[in-house]
This record gives sequence, structure tokens and C-alpha cells, in this order.
Amino acid sequence: MILSDTRILEEIEKGTIVITPYSRDQLGSNSYDVHLGKYLATYKNNELDAKKHNEIVHFEIPEEGYLLVPHVFYLGVTEEYTETHAHVPFLEGKSSTGRLGIDIHATAGKGDVGFCGNWTLEISVKQPVRVYAGMPIGQLIYFPVDGEIEVKYNQKKNAKYSGQINRPVESMMWKNKF
Repeated sequence: MILSDTRILEEIEKGTIVITPYSRDQLGSNSYDVHLGKYLATYKNNELDAKKHNEIVHFEIPEEGYLLVPHVFYLGVTEEYTETHAHVPFLEGKSSTGRLGIDIHATAGKGDVGFCGNWTLEISVKQPVRVYAGMPIGQLIYFPVDGEIEVKYNQKKNAKYSGQINRPVESMMWKNKF
């Protein structure tokens, strides 16, 4: 079951869902639209290693936009900082974004109860497309949880992405033991 607009508003009022900045006109019938933040990033190296810390380079999207090209993997960030304390948030692309050939996540569309931060986007494109800071990029939908949560994400000592800032965050796979 997905939360409706009235249920999302109730949860915002209770403080179990936090969205900053928040604008009522971004609330759909069962989702909340999020926007592309002003920073993008790319990995420094073309070859990535899952056991090593792969560093990224951040850059600001200029006012005239930034041209994304195929075969380059970009990390973006939502303009909105969110907190979800009682529901499972999912980030999906908007249909208008998809129709431009922009994918906003490779695999990480689901958040966890207790996630607090700006969402890092895993962006790839099918053909060259110019993007702009502040453009609508995705939508958050919220699912209720069945059962008690033993440890929320922001309470885990090994939570690698808790408290993400307003810049894209690189993979922390290297922190896993394997």
C-alpha cells in the first residue's frame, strides 16, 4: 500500500516524514516531486574497484545547464533533504525525466526507515541531454511498514549513507567485509 497525499500530509504534520525545502504544490496524489540539486559528480578513474575507495570529483551545474552524455556515469543529488521515520521511501524517476532518456538510479531506489539526508542519484542517459539545477527529477513514494523496526537506519553504527549532505556521495562498498 502506498501513502496517499492526505496520508503524506498527516505524516509530515506528525514529523515522521520531513522534506526540506517543502512546497505543497510538489505533492501529487500519492507522491512528492523532488528536484535536481546544484551538484553533480563523476568518478576520478574510469576503472572502479569494489574493494577500494573510488574517489569522485564534484562540480556545480552552471546556470546554462550541464550536458550529460551517454557512457559517462554521473552522481547527482536531490535538492530536498528528507527524513523518513516510520515508512519505507522509494525514489522513482518522473515520466518526463524518463522520456528524456534520463535514468536517475541504477539499483538504489529504496530507502530505509530512518534514512535522513539528501538522496544521491545514479544518473545515466541514453543520448546527450542538458540538465539544470532545480529541475524536477524524481518522485518519492512512501510505503507503510508492517511490524516494529528494531534498529532504524540512522541508528545503525555501520550505516554508510546516513546524514548525506547536499552533494553526491560515492559508493562505500569498500567499507564492507568480503
